[in-house]
Amino acid sequence: MAYKISNECIACGACAGECPVGAISEGDGKFEINPDLCIDCGSCAGVCPVGAPNPAE
Repeated sequence: MAYKISNECIACGACAGECPVGAISEGDGKFEINPDLCIDCGSCAGVCPVGAPNPAE
């Protein structure tokens, strides 16, 4: 199950630099996670200052 970035994202980019597989990119006003690349490691969630990345349902 891939992680997903919620609307709480402040587009700081901390998560993108932490992703070991490069699944995170800047989208329209917030960052996005490519579910086909995400390995569900949670690294992005650990560095996000607002807790935007969460496991997708």
